[in-house]
Amino acid sequence: MIQEIEGILKETEKDMKKSVEHFRGEVAGIRTGRASTALVEELKVDYYGSKVPLKQLGTISIPEHNQILIQVWDANAIPSVEKAIREELNLNPNTQGNTIRINLPPLTEERRKELAKMLHKLAEEARVAVRNIRRDAKELIEELEGISEDDKKRALERLQKLTDFHIEEINRILEAKEKEIMTV
Repeated sequence: MIQEIEGILKETEKDMKKSVEHFRGEVAGIRTGRASTALVEELKVDYYGSKVPLKQLGTISIPEHNQILIQVWDANAIPSVEKAIREELNLNPNTQGNTIRINLPPLTEERRKELAKMLHKLAEEARVAVRNIRRDAKELIEELEGISEDDKKRALERLQKLTDFHIEEINRILEAKEKEIMTV
């Protein structure tokens, strides 16, 4: 019976880690004052009728702190890449041959505050996801038959520690990114 509890806790930890990693990925795509490949890597581009992440269509690099350089492998994809950049990021790409340059304007104070608000919203969604995973695991543990109340209580305490750890991790990521956004 203890194996069942261990299995539930292992699965729960795995799911919580996925939630934290998902949040980390979302946060990486939020623009700060510096250029980052994460800003465009997951940008969905219409490529021969399919939505494909930009990172599968070319090489992305950062030649300068405020510029993203994309070497598109298929020249036919360039108009679709430009369209995705304009529509999703609201930026104007400069194209020369198979090379697309995106110059990032400096962030205004108002925009920094908007980004910080959005960041807090994403963090809260991640925390809710972790709490929902905890709730589901708690129900599973409480439904187990043939396990002493002490074992259930210990399992629930471990579950709470897992939850606290992952929520703290989300808070650390949030704090670091917010500091990065607010730094001029």
